[in-house]
Amino acid sequence: MTAGFDLIAEKLAARGDDITRVEEALLVQEVETPSWAFGNSGTRFAVFAQPGAPRDPFEKLEDAAEVQRLTGIARSVALHIPWDKVENLNELRDRAEELGLRLGAINPNLFQEPEYKLGSLCNPDEGIRRRAVAHVRECIEIAARTGSDAISLWLADGTNYPGQDSLRARRVRLSETLREIYAALGDEMELLIEYKLYEPAFYATDLADWGSALLICQELGERAKVLVDLGHHAQGVNIEQIVSLLHGAGRLGGFHFNDRKYGDDDLIVGSIDPYQLFRIFLELIDIAAFENGVRLTIDQSHNVEAKIEAMIQTVMNLQESYAKALLVDRAALERAQLKGDILGANRIIVDAYNTDVRPLCAKVRQGLGAAADPIATFRTEGYADRVVQARQDGTAAAWL
Repeated sequence: MTAGFDLIAEKLAARGDDITRVEEALLVQEVETPSWAFGNSGTRFAVFAQPGAPRDPFEKLEDAAEVQRLTGIARSVALHIPWDKVENLNELRDRAEELGLRLGAINPNLFQEPEYKLGSLCNPDEGIRRRAVAHVRECIEIAARTGSDAISLWLADGTNYPGQDSLRARRVRLSETLREIYAALGDEMELLIEYKLYEPAFYATDLADWGSALLICQELGERAKVLVDLGHHAQGVNIEQIVSLLHGAGRLGGFHFNDRKYGDDDLIVGSIDPYQLFRIFLELIDIAAFENGVRLTIDQSHNVEAKIEAMIQTVMNLQESYAKALLVDRAALERAQLKGDILGANRIIVDAYNTDVRPLCAKVRQGLGAAADPIATFRTEGYADRVVQARQDGTAAAWL
């Protein structure tokens, strides 16, 4: 492990660089885990319950704290309302702080109630639109009370048949309801607007792509920004280019990290296309995204894999991809680009991608008081067995 770290340090030193720069960047990296991924969430067709799954939001925080303890960079937890709604929000916030966590983005649920069959904020029924707005405003109040600075909004709104509804009218309704929601935000809050190519709307989705999300954000104001979910695109889409374009427009708000083979599979990020994840981090470094508050939030649905272990692996994948991107020789890359040296430029980034950064990341984690090998530590220390015993009674939290 030490030898691998020394090789990276020597390689950087040879070009006049310093590994301290890379370590310092990795030490302050922050990843937000999703509360819903610790409960019994699953596919669209079934949920396979796992023993030891948390029964309430407090136990979800305990599992998130275990991920943070072992990785050192998963310092905040996103909440989903009403799944994580509790009577005493101060108690939830205090418990998070006791566990060394912060409460992150608040995610309203505008897709699960029967009334939302024809949409929520875009629904033709004004009464249903009012209910949807009221729910998001409730989430804004929850954010204020829990110390959250972001509302993360995804809509399932859309239509399945031509003529089902007026596309123009739906756009007007969306603009009107989101303007009301934006006006209700706290002074320090951001509204993160997500998009999705399809599902459950297969004819027209009201927020189908980054362009439609960007347009509505520009209408609303500077604190409305686009959230990029890696699974919410057509096959072959260049996501890192979208990242660059949104940053250029001043509207890159954050990510829902996952991976997919076909469409929105919600697999462990980097499990299918780790090179894509690396390329995204290349752009994030180039645009100084982290200094500008871009959020790295995980959005995955662990159904057949062990949930806590899957989340630990996810955080490690994000850390390793960031580390590889930090190793790119930027000066040499710029020279190659300016000369039009196509393959030379490509070789520079491929060289960084092929570097084994596991020793570097292990050292960084140890510097944070976390585990050099989080998965091995998790398996040997018995946390999973303990929660299975402790959580035998009651009903596990689930999103279905």
